[in-house]
Amino acid sequence: MQKTSVRKVYEDEIKPDRADEAIIQAGEILKKGGLVAFPTETVYGLGANALSADAAAKIYAAKGRPSDNPLIVHICCFEDIHAIVANVPRQARLLADAFWPGPLTMILQKSKIVPYETTGGMDTVAVRMPANRIALALIREGGGYIAAPSANTSGRPSPTEADHVYEDLNGKIPLILDGGEVGIGIESTIIDLTEQVPTILRPGFITQKMLSDVIGEVQTDPGMLAQDAKIKPKAPGMKYRHYAPRAEMILVEGTQEQVVKKISQLAEEMTAAGRQVGIIGTKETAGQYKQGVVFSIGSRQEEEEIAHNLYRILRSLDASGVDIIYAESFETPQIGQAIRNRLLKAAGHQVMQVK
Repeated sequence: MQKTSVRKVYEDEIKPDRADEAIIQAGEILKKGGLVAFPTETVYGLGANALSADAAAKIYAAKGRPSDNPLIVHICCFEDIHAIVANVPRQARLLADAFWPGPLTMILQKSKIVPYETTGGMDTVAVRMPANRIALALIREGGGYIAAPSANTSGRPSPTEADHVYEDLNGKIPLILDGGEVGIGIESTIIDLTEQVPTILRPGFITQKMLSDVIGEVQTDPGMLAQDAKIKPKAPGMKYRHYAPRAEMILVEGTQEQVVKKISQLAEEMTAAGRQVGIIGTKETAGQYKQGVVFSIGSRQEEEEIAHNLYRILRSLDASGVDIIYAESFETPQIGQAIRNRLLKAAGHQVMQVK
């Protein structure tokens, strides 16, 4: 087991013409084939040299990640995409102009310099430019191409602060750059531009409407929000259980009144049976639950707050020691699709409909 150092870095102190000492150290680790955890605007990433097969393999080993689950290559300048992509379509330039730096990942045909260890054995490569100055500075210092999935043990809730990374990866990586709590709190939208019709493979902060406003028709992968776990999404990584707390989790859907009544009933029954119950409610409903460990994920009127708090609350429920979790569902108008997708995966597609 190696020693894991944590170094504080302040995003507002990052200068374009002068690299922070901690980022210089992190860049050297990456250049030598090592791993570094770092903040982005979505979640913390676990970075390695994207053009090194050996370095990419270290990510899979540290996370316990299936080797057919592709890594996202992070860049700091749009022009850098040409080295790792065989053909850059006009749609990619339009989307980059609209949303980069930002929480959008594009899937394109890879060039020969990108090893299959980075792409999960696929002939396509996922690329994004993060909107975080720490991340961008690290990419520059580390050689320009950083492969980085979320910096957590595979399957667990994604990390939104450095403490989450340390909890999962202490002793497995040499360095964590602590940039504080992230802003968005859920992973980037993934759009596949190799399809005849551009296809969203993972929903995120950038919505289908936002994308279609820029490039025209955009479709969603039908497996993305399917409640049946047997309906597999097209993205290789999305077939696995993700974002999951240690406890069993059930997503309860229906009207707000029906959901509160059903969860309250289930919590009472489980508590009477000696189970430790966790509940994910909202500011509007949390006070109505009389049993269990109750967390408010935010207001239903503030969907970005719900996304921001989601993984932190799942980890807090783990820490509380509950063995079953009931979560309200969230059909918010903008990024509700992304929130529901994460909850479905966290619950292992266990959904209870109440009428």
